Amino acid sequence: MTAEPVPKWERHDSRTRLLRFAVLLISLIVVVVSWRALNIRYDYVATAPRELGDIANRMYPPDAEYTGEIVRPLIETVNISILGTVLALLIAMPVAYLGANNVTPNKVTYTVGKFIISFTRSVNVIIWALIFVVAFGPGALAGIFAVAMRSVGFIAKLMAEAIEEIDPTQVEAVTATGASDAQQIIYGVVPQIKPTFIGLATYRWDINVREATVIGFVGAGGIGENLTTSVNLFNWNQVLTILIAIFGLVIVSELVSAYARKKVS
Repeated sequence: MTAEPVPKWERHDSRTRLLRFAVLLISLIVVVVSWRALNIRYDYVATAPRELGDIANRMYPPDAEYTGEIVRPLIETVNISILGTVLALLIAMPVAYLGANNVTPNKVTYTVGKFIISFTRSVNVIIWALIFVVAFGPGALAGIFAVAMRSVGFIAKLMAEAIEEIDPTQVEAVTATGASDAQQIIYGVVPQIKPTFIGLATYRWDINVREATVIGFVGAGGIGENLTTSVNLFNWNQVLTILIAIFGLVIVSELVSAYARKKVS
């Protein structure tokens, strides 16, 4: 007696495989067209390793005597990141309340909240820095507002999502005691999102330390101003000193942020 052939298992049917192949082919075409549209100068690419090696030779060794001059800008960078994060948290919490569909008062406030979240997230920190440099003049104040505005959408979006995922029974229990709307938020919502809030605050501060190091390129204070000046003057030994300092600052902020998130998790 002849055994019946065992059917061959296939993960996808023919239609799905054809569709996946079409998507892959279209994606490849888009990448090729985009690459060609960039009009890349391959002669520059070919000399890039040599040029990078030349810059590295000019940078080494770092200018140790310049270290004392960047202590104050480094402290200013940290202060910008801290104050910008605090300001962002103060602005983001009401925005998150408006942007959470389970607590927002109505559809209009929900739309306003979502608009603020999307708008602040869509503008790069450098653009915000340029705007506030024009508004407040060069310096740390412009940097604080730039970092804050860039952070509002990030924090508000994640906090709004956290609010939407809370246990509604806790809010209902507080409401049943005759609590006002503000008391419902304070005692029914806030305790549930507190760990998320602390984690987001430390994580965003860690990001803002990095952003505070670059906004000085456009005059918004911090170590970026020193870096721009050194690059423009071709003081490559000072540039390496600044880059090492920035790297150390980022490492420290990463360790502090990781420790804080571990404590609240």
